[in-house]
Amino acid sequence: MKTQLPIIERAIAHGNRIAMQASGRETSYQQLVEASAVVAKSLLNGMENLDEARVAFLVAPTESYIQSQWGIWRAGGVAVPLSLSATEKELEYTLMDSRTSTVIAAGDLAGKIEPLCKRHSIRLLLFDDLPINGSANLPQVSTDRRAMILYTSGTTSKPKGVVTTHTCIQAQIESLIEAWHWQPSDRIPLFLPLHHIHGIINIMSCALWIGAEIESFPRFNLDSILDRVANRAYTVFMAVPTIYVKLIEALEQMDASQREDIIRGFGEMRLMISGSAALPASVHQKWTELTGQELLERYGMTEIGMALSNPYEGERRPGAVGQPLPGVEVRLQNETGETVQEEGLSGEIQVRGPNVFEQYWDRAEATSDSFVDGWFKTGDMAVFENGYYRIMGRSSVDIIKSGGYKLSALEIEASLLDHPMITQCAIVGVADETWGETVAAAVVIRSGESLDLNSLQAWCKDRISLYKIPRMLIVVDELPRNAMGKVTKPAVSKLFE
Repeated sequence: MKTQLPIIERAIAHGNRIAMQASGRETSYQQLVEASAVVAKSLLNGMENLDEARVAFLVAPTESYIQSQWGIWRAGGVAVPLSLSATEKELEYTLMDSRTSTVIAAGDLAGKIEPLCKRHSIRLLLFDDLPINGSANLPQVSTDRRAMILYTSGTTSKPKGVVTTHTCIQAQIESLIEAWHWQPSDRIPLFLPLHHIHGIINIMSCALWIGAEIESFPRFNLDSILDRVANRAYTVFMAVPTIYVKLIEALEQMDASQREDIIRGFGEMRLMISGSAALPASVHQKWTELTGQELLERYGMTEIGMALSNPYEGERRPGAVGQPLPGVEVRLQNETGETVQEEGLSGEIQVRGPNVFEQYWDRAEATSDSFVDGWFKTGDMAVFENGYYRIMGRSSVDIIKSGGYKLSALEIEASLLDHPMITQCAIVGVADETWGETVAAAVVIRSGESLDLNSLQAWCKDRISLYKIPRMLIVVDELPRNAMGKVTKPAVSKLFE
């Protein structure tokens, strides 16, 4: 058995290469390895092995994030990344559902999680108070052990924990390294949230595996990013469609001389990728017109990592998500359970391979229901046309993809029903050029009361994560229902047309 997990062995081999820049600080791979050992030692606190105990961490997207994640893994724990924008109610749900035993928190984020840790007797480690260095006798950790739990809303009102092993994560990374020609000389910005697979695997883990350099930002800051692009800081760029829309708007508002260096900076990158939501063909085409870059669109989800991708070399077709990635099997299955053989006929995307997750945490029935003969049922519909897959949408109307996030309409509805004026509500996704889909709310309010969008958003601010707050509102006397009394979402959607 290897004495280190493969990602740690590779980091050791990368030595003094720069792994990350954040707020002007440079951190080498060797420094990440040494600091993660200190984190692991503090987590063990005299124990030999965490034996897959869940360790949640609320850490900004800096070198501290990597050190925390690797430290959890090296101690034999399961990493549970927490959203920096989550409300107290959402954080509490994640901690309780995962049965987290320890939380690592950094900087001013500690105050956000400390009351929950005290309330539920969860051990809290303050990252800033950990020893600077120190030797540690760490356990051997097998790659078939559970490594991480990422929470996704799925199709129910309660988020589900997606469990991946070290082997699964490695398969996801190696598939993308091969398909997208990752190189040690690559430099990439990281501004996407690190509680989603896009930021964690596609950007951070792939870059660290190959020995590339990451420049981390607390959030997407348009001016800062464009300044770095103009200075040729990056060779690879990954973002969600919403960000490309904002970049296009910014570039079109600049005069020619101002945007010249920025356009050249984008044009000289070897690879630019869009994902986490459907990329409108118009955005794909406009970006190529502006920069000369053909965006590479891919398809994936928390449970499977990435499954389909337009080719690195070859046609990057607008509106399509390409072909299966290395090591990934994909098929389409129709409603009668038959595999779709003919081009142009739709079916549910089903995926099989080492990239597929192990289970939904503590949800044996949901896990079983999500597989058929070893194939994971994604719930997304697609067609195969001229050698490329094209996504048609969710088979469930209760999933909204907005700004790169996959949102549960049922979860948002449950939150809105706490509003003192709302008696009934239905959440739907409405097509939007910028966000992919925008969250729209149809509500029935108490007699004699009134409600407008601004007041609803203000009420939601401290109760619902920012990306889940409705951006459209319509007040109705009654929600449309079918003969069984169930709200019909297609009819609700038509209210916003």
